[in-house]
Amino acid sequence: MSDPSALSRLLHQHAEGCPFDPPHELRQLRDQEPVTPMTYPDGHDGWLVTSHALVREVLADNRFSHRHELLHYPMPGTEAAGEPRPAQPGAFTAMDPPEHTRYRRLLTGQFTVRRMRQWTSRVKKITAEHLDAMERLGPPVDLVEAYSGPIPGLVICELLGVPTGDRADFVRTMSVVMRLDTAPDGRVAAMAEMQDYMRDLVRTKRAEPSDDVLGGLVSDSDLSDDELAIIGSLLTGAGFDTTANMIAIGAYALLSHPDQLDVLRAEPDLTTNAVEELLRYLSVIPGTVRAALEDVEIGGRLIKTGQSVTVSVPAANRDPKRFPDPDTLDLRRPTAGHVAFGHGIHQCLGQQLARVEMQVAIPALFDRFPTLHLAVPPEEIPMRDDMIIYGVHSLPVTWDEQRGDLP
Repeated sequence: MSDPSALSRLLHQHAEGCPFDPPHELRQLRDQEPVTPMTYPDGHDGWLVTSHALVREVLADNRFSHRHELLHYPMPGTEAAGEPRPAQPGAFTAMDPPEHTRYRRLLTGQFTVRRMRQWTSRVKKITAEHLDAMERLGPPVDLVEAYSGPIPGLVICELLGVPTGDRADFVRTMSVVMRLDTAPDGRVAAMAEMQDYMRDLVRTKRAEPSDDVLGGLVSDSDLSDDELAIIGSLLTGAGFDTTANMIAIGAYALLSHPDQLDVLRAEPDLTTNAVEELLRYLSVIPGTVRAALEDVEIGGRLIKTGQSVTVSVPAANRDPKRFPDPDTLDLRRPTAGHVAFGHGIHQCLGQQLARVEMQVAIPALFDRFPTLHLAVPPEEIPMRDDMIIYGVHSLPVTWDEQRGDLP
């Protein structure tokens, strides 16, 4: 139906005229050919899966591997990275059981729902401080720079015990890793820089125990400094960029749908469900990849041993067979089953913390600034089409200063 060599580019595109919708071609594939051949940038012949049911099927099937050395990636630039190597010790997200299970079990105790909810008061304090700073600065401001970026940055630094004075360098390094146009050598160097920093931080925590996630792993496990450094780097990347972009593009989506913003203001009890709907509707992670460990039939198509399968998160979360009228943002919608955080054994470990941050930061922004609106025309908002995680590079907003403190 479509040129297999062109399909990988669809994963990082959006519908013309709407920065929130997947491209029409991706939705058409989901409806007509939900398992379709795709040629990866390195020339590998694999598959693209786009329906909600089949995406969940792939992610839950242990015949599909997430081992780094088996995967081919749809992102541009990966074709020049050379022969992939097995994941380094600690890089549990690129492993299968039993190695993945061992690391995941150690980390699960640090990311329980109860523990993450204990962070609510701290997230509220950090959020209030940034709202105060925005008000003192006065309009207009870039919401990414002033609000959506700093909040997750501070939270993840405190979660891991990273001194806040190091955050700016941390963010710069992570942005190099996340850019689609970063050369492979540059991405490898940036990851090495982050791991070197985390290794020094681990050594500090061995000498001076601390009450944070990284400190807990240092004291409660027999993991090596190298393993802990890699785990710290993975948690930093996963905990910062995705949440920062969800807060920013979530605010943009609500400003673009004033009827739904009115619903959120009028029904604060809907906040939890509203966040889930924004996660479904926006789907800032374009997809994830698995490799078949044996011949597997999915959706009537035979996936051969060794072939990579990319699942499209935006296409799955907009599947009308699972979510009626899926291209409409509806904060009252039942959202159970969305795959914004993945599915199966690799489902996002920090999803509860991300939820806490969004549930606090998004409604607090509109409570403090009820007249908040875009400071530039929508077509001038720079979208992150050049990044692995989708969102906005900046979001200029303004408000009526005289009414900025109204309830």
